[in-house]
Amino acid sequence: MMDFSVLSKFQKAGPRYTSYPTAIEFNTNYTYDEYIKDLSSNKEQNLSLYFHLPFCRSACYFCGCNVIYTANEDKKERYLKYLLKEIDLIKDFLPNKNILQMHFGGGTPTFFNAKQLELLLNKISKEFSFLNDAELSCEIDPRFLVQEQMQVFADYKINRISFGVQDFDETVQKQIHRIQPYEVTQKAVLLARKYGVKSINTDLIYGLPFQSVNSFNKTLEQILTLNPDRLAVFNYAHVPWIKKNMRKFDESTIPNANIKLEILKNTASFLTQNGYEMIGMDHFAKPSDELFKALKDGTLHRNFQGYTTKGGAKLVGIGLTSIGEGLNYYAQNHKELSEYENAIDNNLLPYHKGVKLSQDDLIRKYVIMQLMANYKLDIKQTQEKFNINFWDYFSQAKQDLLLYKDYINISDEAITINQTGTLLIRNICMSFDAYMKNKVGKIFSKTL
Repeated sequence: MMDFSVLSKFQKAGPRYTSYPTAIEFNTNYTYDEYIKDLSSNKEQNLSLYFHLPFCRSACYFCGCNVIYTANEDKKERYLKYLLKEIDLIKDFLPNKNILQMHFGGGTPTFFNAKQLELLLNKISKEFSFLNDAELSCEIDPRFLVQEQMQVFADYKINRISFGVQDFDETVQKQIHRIQPYEVTQKAVLLARKYGVKSINTDLIYGLPFQSVNSFNKTLEQILTLNPDRLAVFNYAHVPWIKKNMRKFDESTIPNANIKLEILKNTASFLTQNGYEMIGMDHFAKPSDELFKALKDGTLHRNFQGYTTKGGAKLVGIGLTSIGEGLNYYAQNHKELSEYENAIDNNLLPYHKGVKLSQDDLIRKYVIMQLMANYKLDIKQTQEKFNINFWDYFSQAKQDLLLYKDYINISDEAITINQTGTLLIRNICMSFDAYMKNKVGKIFSKTL
């Protein structure tokens, strides 16, 4: 049983650990030539392709994504042209062209029309090969989905869709600048089911302005009528010093930590009573879902798209601001559209910055990602993998973990996080983060 009453005292700023080192450590010391060399290595690695489609018609004030707001069709056509050129450039550096996982993120991917989506998917299918068990997914704003787009997705065997919902409460929707009635989302979900999409996820966010325990419970009740296979229930990350759109909020209307924890407590209780299991720190899935099976098997992984069962693939980011991940590096494309286009015009990949992982980074990344994904770490296996004495290497972490002694179990063989500790997993993982001691000021969102 989770004890929510003790959690608020642990609230602090910290990473979400979709990577280690985190993206704020990316720099230009990791050169273009080094990136190309690493990108071209490891022929045995299958691919996980991430395509960033950054356009939205208008701003959602809660959004922390890298987005370009436009209603100009020419801008989308121009971007698509460069995206296809980037595929032509990058394919020649990839020794393995087998796709194990592919994800369209944004922005609003379905802000691109059916013809544009088909052009992109056709190009991908010509230059790469989809493995039989490939996970092919797309983020969708239900307000921008029509039958012609779903037909394209069906033709190219898109098998996972994530619908952005956030909250059905009208007051909340007005405040976050995203009017999306329940009927709009319902229509989109039914359309996806009609076209044979086997796995549907819905995204919710708690901690938004004017949310309450009761209002969010009503959203949960409505969500269940859509029968999603998975739910992502994210803690709103309020970082107005980074995202100007968040400055639109009156901060006095944002729920405090205690209210947010109460919402999370009720969410976990409600969903588990209705057939879902908690996966990771912010996901829920039906017991039949492969995410749940991977958690039980200890094979769940975490990357920039969140929790996944497709670990071990080389993540290649394509498009503006996209991030890639290899065995020992991270690489990010340009964030400015002009710089992105200029690189491609000069027949260069639009690489901007990244980081080459040291041996210490690799060790700490392994520990953090194991704990983030599976809530346990095999100490003996880790020692053998990296040829270290674990607690000699992590002597400082051992001291830091004393703060969480009631929420973790440490033996000679393993570190195991208990139920309440799963909600503190970001805090616990910070004990192993070598970069955190140098961080001052407002960088990360609050952990709770």
